[in-house]
Amino acid sequence: MTLANTVRSYGAVTKSFHWLTALLILTVLPLGWFATDLAHQVRDPASGASDADVARAALLFTLHKTIGVTIFFVALLRILWALTQIKPGLLNAEHKVEAWAAELVHWLLYGSLVAVPLSGWIDHAASTGFAPIYWPFGQSLPFVPKSPAVSAVAGGLHVIFMWLLVGALAAHIAGALKHFVIDRDFTLQRMLPGFREGPQPPAQHHSLLPPTLAVAVWAAAIGVGGATKMLTPPPAAPQAAALEQVASDWRVEDGTLGITVQQMGKPVEGSFADWTAAITFDAPAAPGPAGSVDVTIAIGSLTLGSVTPQAMGADFFNAEGFPTAEFHGQIEKTADGYVARGPLTLKGATVEIELPFSLTLDGSTAVMEGSTSLNRMDFGIGSNMANESSLAFAVEVHVRLTATRGGT
Repeated sequence: MTLANTVRSYGAVTKSFHWLTALLILTVLPLGWFATDLAHQVRDPASGASDADVARAALLFTLHKTIGVTIFFVALLRILWALTQIKPGLLNAEHKVEAWAAELVHWLLYGSLVAVPLSGWIDHAASTGFAPIYWPFGQSLPFVPKSPAVSAVAGGLHVIFMWLLVGALAAHIAGALKHFVIDRDFTLQRMLPGFREGPQPPAQHHSLLPPTLAVAVWAAAIGVGGATKMLTPPPAAPQAAALEQVASDWRVEDGTLGITVQQMGKPVEGSFADWTAAITFDAPAAPGPAGSVDVTIAIGSLTLGSVTPQAMGADFFNAEGFPTAEFHGQIEKTADGYVARGPLTLKGATVEIELPFSLTLDGSTAVMEGSTSLNRMDFGIGSNMANESSLAFAVEVHVRLTATRGGT
């Protein structure tokens, strides 16, 4: 068997690409279906998913995504190789309609082998959290922002292209079986390992009709997906009423209150959109008391990537039962900066914490930046995940704000 194709048969390289692709597809499709079904259960706040359930769903998705990216690169290599090769002629080329249908299916297959994994990869890159890719690259993609809208569109396209792939694959298999069982020609055997040469194909008749029909099929599928709202981002979860403004000696002009959790060993970043801070502060000349800060946080304003709905559930933040968190801290100047010490009340639990921070004063403007680490188990968050196999105990809290003296 030669490495290259001939007019009468496929070479070893083409056959290897063909059967490797088949193996990967027949692995990735069931992984995706099982993972999606389990993920729906895990993300349902009422499901009471265990740590093992979350870990299993994340593992299945990780395998699905990793194999999907592999298919993308294998497909590209396969296409590049095909462009350098003679394509063995169709053995039933005299039957024009059947020959056109075979070429149409091949166009759909090749296009889907690129479009399905690429759209899934974009969906992954545009979202945050849940199931990393095992490749040493690919968690993010150039020009793909972290955006729920981009993720929704890419995810919808991924499903649309996946069904096109399944349909084309079914037609491809049915056609191969027809050639073997009914026509009794050598179309199927030409792709089998060890088969050398088939009969001389008849004269071939090529046209632009198959690729044109393939483009029309893709456009129609996308149009149907758009009409059925598969490409529409889901509506944002209803937020609790905005927190009322508080009186403060220092008015917060701009600020970020974020958290970072470790899921399956990968960081997932989130932030609270609604929080207030009442601050009293006077910089002392020497280490000692410097003021106080009272912070109220609207738990329902948290966004945490693709796991936001799960984070709002009863086993985690329980935003419905405990809509706010509060921190009452005393500010103290230390030898190398500042620290705010006091109780943090979250999900009904109160824990004394320390938040060290740096402070830059410029006249009546102050820029503060600090971070601390909390143990989620101290607040009963994710208590059903009693080990760190899928979700680490430590939650990093990051605060940065700019405030001006003369509050409201």
